[in-house]
Amino acid sequence: MTSSPLPTSARSSAPPSGLYARVALQALAAVVAGFVAMGVVAGLGLWAAGAADLPGGFTAVLAAVVVMASGGKVELSGDAGSLAGTQAELTAMPLTVTLVGALVTGFCFLRPLRHHAVTSARELLLRAAGVVVLWLAALAGISALARHDFPLTLGGGDAQDPLMDLFGDLLDAVNPTVGFRTDVGPTLFYGLLWILGVLAVALLVSRRTPLPPRLVRYQEPVRPAAFAMLLLLLAYVVVGLVIGIVVAATKGHAAETFAVLLLGLPNVTWIALGVGIGGSWQGKAEGPFGLPMPQVLDAVLRGGGDSPDLSTVDLSSLAAQDARAWWLLPVAAVLVLAAAFVAAVRSPARITLWQHALHLGVAFALTMLVAAPVTLVEAHFGLSVLGIGDLASLGGQVVLRPDVWKTAGFGLLWGLAFGFLGGLLASRVRRKGEVDQDT
Repeated sequence: MTSSPLPTSARSSAPPSGLYARVALQALAAVVAGFVAMGVVAGLGLWAAGAADLPGGFTAVLAAVVVMASGGKVELSGDAGSLAGTQAELTAMPLTVTLVGALVTGFCFLRPLRHHAVTSARELLLRAAGVVVLWLAALAGISALARHDFPLTLGGGDAQDPLMDLFGDLLDAVNPTVGFRTDVGPTLFYGLLWILGVLAVALLVSRRTPLPPRLVRYQEPVRPAAFAMLLLLLAYVVVGLVIGIVVAATKGHAAETFAVLLLGLPNVTWIALGVGIGGSWQGKAEGPFGLPMPQVLDAVLRGGGDSPDLSTVDLSSLAAQDARAWWLLPVAAVLVLAAAFVAAVRSPARITLWQHALHLGVAFALTMLVAAPVTLVEAHFGLSVLGIGDLASLGGQVVLRPDVWKTAGFGLLWGLAFGFLGGLLASRVRRKGEVDQDT
């Protein structure tokens, strides 16, 4: 008895032979490539920062940096016995590591789709699900490595401060430590949001990757503006990289400068973008440690002295410390206009000027809604003895919080204005869908 052949509709909906295995291998390659890239950049940055000399904790610190770069949460802890207590917290993302991981993972995710004429929603979801599951599994494994305790040494022969020597002798008797652990639950939740965001942005900015038929109509208004915003963020990183290399070559402290470049370059440059368009941050720096950022920013953050109020970081406050900060405004104008021009050139010729303005305005506002919050820094360390206050020479805090809605609002206004100007400039350039008047 012979079986009848499957109907055409059934055959077309059945998955091709070997699709699942191929998708799984390609998803694994994307995840491995992303984490390896993040590990290499984080490792080089930590090495430049001198973390290679940590007593037995370099691997754990490297894992913690990768976890934080993926959106994870690392908690600090301390133990100083019954005489003293330690309080520590850190919220920050090493955005250079984050950016490299996102670019590599997104590229590897899109690469298998580049030569497809069409793609189905089912295949796209299958590929995304494979990357997400493997990413979270790898993140959970790395989180298990991100835990370590370091001995805390106090005192040590400072003749100017016998009180600190006494506290050091007392605390050494109970072996005080400070350490860190990964909070696995929030790490996996935010890691899920992170990888979903990376895959979504990769699809939004890609010009060649086919979309499912139901999403094709959103391609023209979304992809050119999304690509232009990615180009704008990367342009700021490249400008910052060039400046950083020049500073390292001419001003000394090359190792510390390269540590900042390899770990937190976008943390600086994306603040420069936000401030340049009129946005602001609120912050404060107290104690012996501060942000590994330009001195002008540190000066503004410490400008409030002992006041409990946060200092405002904006164009005027930075320029009050260094007049060269005013250059952030024309630099922003040039780079945003260039991004607007790229968006208009990549758009079909039938798109009108007001549509260019609207597309770029919405895209720029959404970009700042994402870029500004990830620059958040909150760090605090304190040691209290017998429950009384923080020791001034050991405690401190650094806070830098974006005014997200204000910055996004300026992004909307700049996008509307420069989107219109970019469309005007692009009207002199032959674009997709344009025909000669003589034909």
